[in-house]
Amino acid sequence: MDSLIYAAPAAGVLALLFAFWKATWVSKQDAGTDKMQEIAELISEGAMAFLAREYKVLAIFVVVVAGLLVVANMGEGRSPLIAASFVMGAVASGLAGFFGMRVATKANVRTTAAARSGMPKALDVAFSGGSVMGMSVVGLAIIGLSGLYLVYTIVVFPGADMLAKAINVLTGFSMGASSIALFARVGGGIYTKAADVGADLVGKVEAGLPEDDPRNPAVIADNVGDNVGDVAGMGADLFESYVGAIIGAMVLGLGASAVVEDNNLGPIILPLVIAAGGIVCSIIGTFFVKTKEGGNPQVALDVGAFGAAGVMAGLTFVLAKMLWPEGGTDLGGIEGVTWINVGTATVIGLGVGVAVGMITSYYCSMDKPPVNGVAEQSKTGYATNIIAGLGLGMQSTAVPILVIAGGVVGAAYVAGLYGVAIAALGMLSTTGIQLAVDAYGPIADNAGGIAEMSHQEPEVRERTDKLDAVGNTTAAIGKGFAIGSAAMTALALFAAFSQQAGITGINISKPTVMAGLFIGGMLPFLFSSLAMNAVGAAAMDMIEEVRRQFREIPGLLEGTAKPDTARCVDISTAAAIRKMMAPGLLAVVTPVIFGFLVGPEALGGLLAGVTVSGVLLAIFMSNAGGAWDNAKKSFEGGGFKTSDGTLLEKGSEAHKAAVVGDTVGDPFKDTAGPSLNILVKLMSVVALVIAPLIAITN
Repeated sequence: MDSLIYAAPAAGVLALLFAFWKATWVSKQDAGTDKMQEIAELISEGAMAFLAREYKVLAIFVVVVAGLLVVANMGEGRSPLIAASFVMGAVASGLAGFFGMRVATKANVRTTAAARSGMPKALDVAFSGGSVMGMSVVGLAIIGLSGLYLVYTIVVFPGADMLAKAINVLTGFSMGASSIALFARVGGGIYTKAADVGADLVGKVEAGLPEDDPRNPAVIADNVGDNVGDVAGMGADLFESYVGAIIGAMVLGLGASAVVEDNNLGPIILPLVIAAGGIVCSIIGTFFVKTKEGGNPQVALDVGAFGAAGVMAGLTFVLAKMLWPEGGTDLGGIEGVTWINVGTATVIGLGVGVAVGMITSYYCSMDKPPVNGVAEQSKTGYATNIIAGLGLGMQSTAVPILVIAGGVVGAAYVAGLYGVAIAALGMLSTTGIQLAVDAYGPIADNAGGIAEMSHQEPEVRERTDKLDAVGNTTAAIGKGFAIGSAAMTALALFAAFSQQAGITGINISKPTVMAGLFIGGMLPFLFSSLAMNAVGAAAMDMIEEVRRQFREIPGLLEGTAKPDTARCVDISTAAAIRKMMAPGLLAVVTPVIFGFLVGPEALGGLLAGVTVSGVLLAIFMSNAGGAWDNAKKSFEGGGFKTSDGTLLEKGSEAHKAAVVGDTVGDPFKDTAGPSLNILVKLMSVVALVIAPLIAITN
């Protein structure tokens, strides 16, 4: 059944064709009035200008790192082709972001136009725009990985004795994807939150303007930020998670007795084929995302996403039965691992992903006790709102970590560390539709902004706000999903690193290992401080600029003059490009220095420390930020009714306190928090790539 490997590139092509079909359909929809199209064009131009400037900087980084990889892998037993894999991973990730954002900036105004006729059509347009991002990510990832695997194993490194070398060269693809993801997440997060903070604190709190008021100079930059942060950034994030999970499982599959003794490639090919099956299930799931007028868009999105996961759970066993060595194989220290064991591990991963998503939804959704509690605390001021959000974020780490830990133990029990890797892939197998659901959010958010700025009828904004409120929850679920997958993927990559570096165990009583644990635990805090300070500095510039325009442009607050939105877009762009380099280089350089100067075992300690600390901090930040966001939105409908029946209206002091809390939470949930899961995986991927070199030098 080795020929099933060709299903992987075929599924990738199918995903791209589906994305093209959806993109074409979105482009044909009504784009609304001239005013709507004018606003949408400003958002699109700002988003694409940012992406162009960011990619120019990243191109230099990619060329430099590729050159270093060539030099480092010129010796005997190594191959400079790992640099080619690195470049292809970076290019594929960049292309996915470009395609997704291009269509998202077309879908936003068409969602606004569709909302004039009803909720079902608006949901259809917004979700179709998001599905282009989702399918572009999985399509380009699986085509790149499976294509390189076939070229390396058939043409460049043919023969069973060269298989390990081919897989090692393939790991460069994951490093390229992870590098781009980190810069895209950090850069996009700095951009969007600098604009958001400026727009909220000056426009809403100081000037008393409504959300997305056209008089506010920062609103265009804020809407651009939704695209560069939550479409391109999240796309790059899940692209590298998806690739990392597949690579981790393939590397661990090299240790199977069936591979070593019988040249049965089932354990190595299975991850690619499972990913291919997930693409088909994701495409099927998109057809079930429908709602009726007056219906709940959240239910429609859940039916598509969880339905795809359910079908994938059954399909996993079929694929494992077809590809797994008959009679089982010894793998990861466990004897006789069968196809049922592997299928069970994959389904455990799927279950963990759904569970973490639902837990995140509980902590971050409107009208649920946690968010209501934060909103309630707003009535006594800014400080109590912030204390409540911080406490909720800390509390929210407990249950997801217990679920992830249970998933790790369960998957390892049935199939060893390979089981953990395949569980991580199971969690990510339906990334196509998961990312479509997530990318739908910023499209709906943009649609509301366009409705407000183009002075549409109130019911249009009400419909887009309903879509946006659901989008906030789906974004929070998406972040929880990404963090959960990061924890399991990082463990799989950590195990693959240990195998490649020749480490049989890590002794924490050794001073160097303990030092690595401490330093690794510290890095997420240092990384987060760099990201948060970057947002703070950029936001200060944005606040001063918005205040200047309100002060110096006659008639701006009265609505008789236009704001200089281009200046605000440029402030966010320049800050994001300038400030994203330090956090990114921290993640790439640290494991290299530690690995070569201190040793592989100490590097293992570093990876363990950064994984534990990074995952906990990411959950805390993302959930606290999500709760603050929806606590603010609780005031912006008909007001928030407290437990004693008091109605706190929009514009009240309690609402202003909630706005400040949301402003604090913005860099938590959209800059530092989601970037941490990439930090965790990127450091593990870099360690995996340099593992053979460390093994030689030590």
